[in-house]
Amino acid sequence: MILGIGSDLCNIVRIQASLDRFGARFEQRVFTDAERARADRRPFTKAGTLAKRFAAKEAFSKAVGTGFKAGVFMRDIGVINAPSGAPTLSLTGGAKARLDAMVPHGHALRIHLTLTDDHPWAQAFVIIEAIPEPAA
Repeated sequence: MILGIGSDLCNIVRIQASLDRFGARFEQRVFTDAERARADRRPFTKAGTLAKRFAAKEAFSKAVGTGFKAGVFMRDIGVINAPSGAPTLSLTGGAKARLDAMVPHGHALRIHLTLTDDHPWAQAFVIIEAIPEPAA
């Protein structure tokens, strides 16, 4: 069953403007260490890389129904890649607590994330799914 759906569209130029104006302070406030490291490996598309991750954080906050309140903070939501290369989310703190509270008893969670960009836009979709666990 689907527990939540969220989407977001982010302007890459806006992220570049924040990088130009606030630099590392902006990056450290919003992005995880892994996200910053990935973006640093892509100097020519750094703003686009970060904009996709920014959109993923926004989309997740919509999927759980809180926005960035009730203990859900941007740094608690990190985009990582599964061994297959597919993007997924790594959650900590209030984001993880909110998601855990949504899971019905006897179900496991699956987060679906898709990211795309076409300058000047970056987009993310998040679907949170609860899957019945097999009876023991």
